[in-house]
Amino acid sequence: MTQNFSLKDQLFNAEKVSYLVGLFTEADPHFDAGALESRIMSRLLELELKERMAWIAECLQEAVPGDLPAVAPVILDALPPPLDPGKSDDDFGDFIFAPLGDWVCAIGLDHPELSLDVLEELTQRFSMEWAIRPFLNHLPEKVFERMQIWCCHPSYHVRRLVSEGTRPRLPWGQAVGLDVSDPLPLLDQLHGDQTRYVTRSVANHLNDITKKDPGLVLERLRKWEEEQQQDPEELQWMTAHALRGLVKSGHPGAMRALGYDPDADLAVEVQVNGPARIGEALDFEARLKGAIGQPVLIDYIVHFQRPGGKVSPKVHKLKQTSLEEGQLVVTKLHKLKGNATTFKLVPGPHRLEVQVNGRVRASVDFELLG
Repeated sequence: MTQNFSLKDQLFNAEKVSYLVGLFTEADPHFDAGALESRIMSRLLELELKERMAWIAECLQEAVPGDLPAVAPVILDALPPPLDPGKSDDDFGDFIFAPLGDWVCAIGLDHPELSLDVLEELTQRFSMEWAIRPFLNHLPEKVFERMQIWCCHPSYHVRRLVSEGTRPRLPWGQAVGLDVSDPLPLLDQLHGDQTRYVTRSVANHLNDITKKDPGLVLERLRKWEEEQQQDPEELQWMTAHALRGLVKSGHPGAMRALGYDPDADLAVEVQVNGPARIGEALDFEARLKGAIGQPVLIDYIVHFQRPGGKVSPKVHKLKQTSLEEGQLVVTKLHKLKGNATTFKLVPGPHRLEVQVNGRVRASVDFELLG
């Protein structure tokens, strides 16, 4: 499916392509920059994002033919300086370098050592998390051997590639034929990293694993807590981020790991205030009573009607606190957007539930008006 692009978007892409082509022109004076730029732009704007990456890689491969040993020096000479090593987070680099990873995949599978050398350099300009995955499928032992070294690399971009590239459910990434436990020895090294860019990736990796083996993740987090290789506050943040999917589903082990008792003695009531109408808001309040100081993690679940009579529950965060006085009243206005493109609201009977420490404690039915 194609997208409609604004003039600003078109200029952005043209400028980025011109920048990339200019780098290769500097690396190789015989490079036909005008022909390459025209070829790329001839159909770039009609493509989706991943298709754009593949198309630019294809055009580069045509412009600089040859296998990786012949092409790698040109790629490396064309690269700008690495990303700022003084930063520690949110430095994703320039997306225009992503197609270079596709290029390496296309011509480098038979030259794994050189390919990994090139990807090590490329990921310091833009993450090669997608490009590493074909190599994991082709020669996993060789890639893991290199990743053991990368875990101690001075660039946090290279260290992050180890965790991000081996994720079981990497968005947009090629599936890899690894067991979810295979990368754990690498995560054992990376979980103590001092850079949030890396530890966030480790936590996201664990969250992926929870979809298949929650117990494995909970066991690993307990192990890391005992080893004390990471600052306790950072490990607590990682734990919460890694277990976020389990928290939504009310997994009792995840709740206990975060300090919330799913079996706590609590009284919970919920009520909807006034009519709920599409385009306005669902106004409700939840009342909790329990032991003084009881930690509570409160979510709410709206069971939306779908076309055809199906029901779709959506979990939302409400509050994370404690019952300092043994009771708590929480109010919420949940917007009922009528023009959302991803989820169309349907008038009719709906249900609202309040989930505390992973357990549904109260519910109320309401009518959604058109």
